[in-house]
Amino acid sequence: MIKAGISHHRTAVLLGAALILCAALLIGVLVGPAGLTPDRTILELLDGIPGINIDSGLTATQQAILWQIRLPRVILGALVGAMLAVAGAAYQGVFRNPLADPYLLGVSSGAGLGATLAIVSGGALGMFGIPMAAFVGGVLAVFATYSLGRSIGGPQNAVVIILAGVAVAAFTNAAQTFVQQRFDDSLREVYSWLLGGLSTDGWSEVLVVLPYVVLASVVILVHRRVLDVMAVGDVEASSLGVDPAR
Repeated sequence: MIKAGISHHRTAVLLGAALILCAALLIGVLVGPAGLTPDRTILELLDGIPGINIDSGLTATQQAILWQIRLPRVILGALVGAMLAVAGAAYQGVFRNPLADPYLLGVSSGAGLGATLAIVSGGALGMFGIPMAAFVGGVLAVFATYSLGRSIGGPQNAVVIILAGVAVAAFTNAAQTFVQQRFDDSLREVYSWLLGGLSTDGWSEVLVVLPYVVLASVVILVHRRVLDVMAVGDVEASSLGVDPAR
């Protein structure tokens, strides 16, 4: 009975969250300075569904604004928000601390250094190369943090791992500052990337982000049981009948 009640409650929460997300996405598409009326915008969205043919009354320019500017921007914001939520939940599960964030292990600093190096290289890597460089930089920062923490206090000592992350983050931040000062003509582009934004030129930015979203989500979902066990701890997991080794 208790498990059934928990399952129904979880389903209701997920359904409510999905409805809120859909409502937020719809509002994001409807609101804007271009003067697209909500009724015609909704008709245009329905017209985009395969098998449905509706004349929304929007001009070609308004349709381009909807499909090439507003919708990609809203989808990009949803993907970024979803990955921030997934990353935060994973970190909080690993460290059993609701205040844990990616800065703990130097991921953000390592990614920033990788992106900075890619940008100051003159953009030779292209649109897809900068996110790849940031991804590689973040992975290398985590590897350096884990290696440093393991060499000092062992992989199970969370405090040592966090302190190692602080040291790696400080080092990568210093390296990033050095690179920025050496290539000050790229400072504007570097800071624009570091500060982030949802301005898009179409679906290209969504396609750039999508592979990382899919890869990270799959990896975290595959290890969801391990994260659950780490979140509750070995003692609590044993009391709930969960094998921590699984």
